[in-house]
Amino acid sequence: MIGRATWLLTLGLAYAAVGCGPGANAKPRDTDDGSRLRPDQQDARELGLEIFDLVDRAVAYRASHQGRPATTLRQMGIESLTTNTVRRILNVQREPVVTVAFRRPEQRQITSCRGDSQILVEASVNGGRFTLMCSARSGSQRPMEIGE
Repeated sequence: MIGRATWLLTLGLAYAAVGCGPGANAKPRDTDDGSRLRPDQQDARELGLEIFDLVDRAVAYRASHQGRPATTLRQMGIESLTTNTVRRILNVQREPVVTVAFRRPEQRQITSCRGDSQILVEASVNGGRFTLMCSARSGSQRPMEIGE
């Protein structure tokens, strides 16, 4: 009986690991290009997908390094500059806070957004939707929901 239970547990873990389990939809869906969204929502969505990926990687890094968070993106093997964005990571009480900003903010409604590990939890319970704190070109800060 114990052998069968172990086998079932192993099968269940393998099933979840390949993305077939109940948590498989936790990641925001990026199949839609966002073209039907308002310009500020498009900007926030673009930043949000990048932030979600970086936070997910930071949490995975911490889990695989005995609870020690990465102090820089480079330590995780990630570039801080892309063609369009500047990325930053800060650890607040061992929790990663990721900020992504556009390199050319004058062309955007939203200039930067930030999120922490709570967005992973929020996305998993809200069908892929999560909220980030974003800065508008005017300098004001407001929460923006990412996802469908």
